[in-house]
Amino acid sequence: MRRSILIALPLSLLLALPAGAQVPPTLDKIKANGSIAIAYRESSIPFSYLGGEGQPVGFGWEICGKVVDQVRKTLGRPDLKVTTQAVTSQNRIPLLQNGTIDIECGSTTNNSERGKQVAFAINYFYTGTRLLVRAESPIKTFADLKGRKVVSTTGTTNYQVLRRLNAEQNLGFELMSAKDHAESALLVQQQRADAFGMDDILLYGLRARAQNPAELAVVGEAVQVEPYAIMLRRDDAPFERIVNRTLNELFQSGDIRRYYAKWFATKDLTVPMSQYLKEAFSVPNTHPAWP
Repeated sequence: MRRSILIALPLSLLLALPAGAQVPPTLDKIKANGSIAIAYRESSIPFSYLGGEGQPVGFGWEICGKVVDQVRKTLGRPDLKVTTQAVTSQNRIPLLQNGTIDIECGSTTNNSERGKQVAFAINYFYTGTRLLVRAESPIKTFADLKGRKVVSTTGTTNYQVLRRLNAEQNLGFELMSAKDHAESALLVQQQRADAFGMDDILLYGLRARAQNPAELAVVGEAVQVEPYAIMLRRDDAPFERIVNRTLNELFQSGDIRRYYAKWFATKDLTVPMSQYLKEAFSVPNTHPAWP
């Protein structure tokens, strides 16, 4: 995927839209600009993160590359350029809505609440909320969190899940927030938090990249299994059809399983394919999670 880096602007400028301004249909915008703007996450391992050369890599990022190929083919623009923009859990939706980015292939949960603001393509992963702790920690289940400090990343569904779980089950833990997954994990490593609640696959990825993975452990039964999906603007059927066509071709050809093996079955990170994901690859769906 050819890339040119999008110049970083203050968030206040990126989020500011003139009154009444509307983003044109994505394909029209791409044709006019001669480029497509793709969002990436800096630490959503192994979906979208900065690799050893400081460039975005990952399972979701590779799928985005296939979407770009399909857009080039559809528009007859082999010269189409790619610009990239780092996003966080907090700004990814506003930056999509205002046209700063055109698509995000990261670790975003497809749920009904977000579906009021953005559109989601076919689900391409399933995960559940678990806990990252220090290996010597006595915390093994969510019930062990009473009186503890638990961190989660701001703007994620996991933060909402943990807050609801704390209230409904009277678990009695203090819920903290961090700006991104890397910071959340660091708080656990520095013993400023007792546990980090997040999608289990992201926790495994962060553990694998830690300086000493043996110092960390992923524990607890998965809470609320949720789907990940590519995020795009609402009411943009032509572009959505291209994205879903790309995914369907990957599913039908079996290439998606090769990508899975590349990113989830390595010497550093081994995650067996869940039954939910096997079924999704066989019978693609866009069903959202709650809320």
